Amino acid sequence: MSKISQNLDLRQSQQLVMTQQLQQAIKLLQLSNVELAEFVEEELEKNPLLEKAESDAPESSLDEVADDSAKDDIERDFEDANTNDDTNTADFDPGSSMADIGSGGNLKFEEADMAFENRMSKPETLRDHLTEQLFVACGDARDRMIGGLIIDQLDEAGYLRTDPSELTEQLGCSRERIENLLGIMKGFDPAGVFAANLEECLALQLEDRGQLDEPMQTLLQNLKLLADKDYKKLASICGVNETYMRDMIGEIQALNPKPAAEFDHLVVQTAIPDVLMKKLPKNLGGGWRVELNNETLPRVLVNNEYYTEVAQHAIQKKDKEYLANQLSSANWLVRAMDQRAQTILKVAGEIVEQQDAFFNYGIEFLQPLTLKDIAEVIEMHESTVSRVTTNKYIGTPRGIFELKFFFSTALEGADGTTHSSEAVKARIKTMIDSEDPKKILSDDKIVSMLKTEDIDIARRTVAKYREAMHIPSSVQRRKQKKNL
Repeated sequence: MSKISQNLDLRQSQQLVMTQQLQQAIKLLQLSNVELAEFVEEELEKNPLLEKAESDAPESSLDEVADDSAKDDIERDFEDANTNDDTNTADFDPGSSMADIGSGGNLKFEEADMAFENRMSKPETLRDHLTEQLFVACGDARDRMIGGLIIDQLDEAGYLRTDPSELTEQLGCSRERIENLLGIMKGFDPAGVFAANLEECLALQLEDRGQLDEPMQTLLQNLKLLADKDYKKLASICGVNETYMRDMIGEIQALNPKPAAEFDHLVVQTAIPDVLMKKLPKNLGGGWRVELNNETLPRVLVNNEYYTEVAQHAIQKKDKEYLANQLSSANWLVRAMDQRAQTILKVAGEIVEQQDAFFNYGIEFLQPLTLKDIAEVIEMHESTVSRVTTNKYIGTPRGIFELKFFFSTALEGADGTTHSSEAVKARIKTMIDSEDPKKILSDDKIVSMLKTEDIDIARRTVAKYREAMHIPSSVQRRKQKKNL
């Protein structure tokens, strides 16, 4: 028969309690400047001791990043939360979506519920809609980067007014690559998007419906006659009778000349950068200057004068406690926002330094980079870098990019140097794009050519990269180019 007894044991265990303020600090780090501004507006409504700072406040830049000796309680708590991954938490579920946001610097959107913007209640914009299709259609990180830039060039109707040659010069890649990518993106929904003009917009929609025959193509080339309602002449040019012409006109009228209008008339805008980089003149040492985008970065101050005045009239205990809590909350928010700014600057500044060749010479010079590389240099935890690079954009001379786009795996060269896998893919594509139709490059030949550039890569890896970029084999390319 078992005997029930009570024992008093003394056990020592480590436990990290994730306070509500620490959870909020993590949330602030994940927000973009625009989302942070919305959060601050809510706090201003709730806390009478907070007020907006004047717009002429001094700018934050990389030059102003505080050194590690100046860390305050928020940063120490934040780093403790990141480094104690094996401890139990009381108020924070490590398996929750907030804990996993941006982990690993993932370049894909397959896990839609992981993205912060998909957990917010808001209508889908055309940009969101097209970006999702881009990530399904293109597995190459560079094509996704270029595609994102192209999406940002669309006007409010969904037209692409920017000439491909401008994009080619901006990104430092081949015009053929831009045009090939555009060929894919012009098949996106809604039909007609990415067209350069009305004629192409209508043609894309008719092609999507299977109605783009030869008479219809001729009709699209003579839209001025259609606007003038000169149907008799139009029918003669198209080689059809007037009855058939009326049917063609009916098909045209059923189309949407402004495909972006399907998205609640939302104007597609370029992603707003959270960080800006500017080239410094030679007399200032050259290089790049990295600073926060002060146009979108909200600033708040604690109104201590108002607190002093109100505190003099607070007699009851509950009033004093309320004021003390509001003052503590206000002071914390100001410090947390400053810590967020400095952390973003550290991460963005190091990314710019590591990817200097890309900004100077183009996409083929993108260097291999991981979250761990950045974390070790700035002496922060990898998960902190992951949060900073998610949903944050940087404005550069080559366009606006999400910070996480600058991370890619590395391939080691024969001389011990490393090359970004994405840069190697771009080099392979450049070789194939410029190959002589009479001397089609085999995968083995590409391997040999890369070795002369100190890039040691296996033939099967070349084949894998080629297939990922939807490039046919040398046999298929030889047949295709022979028929041209």
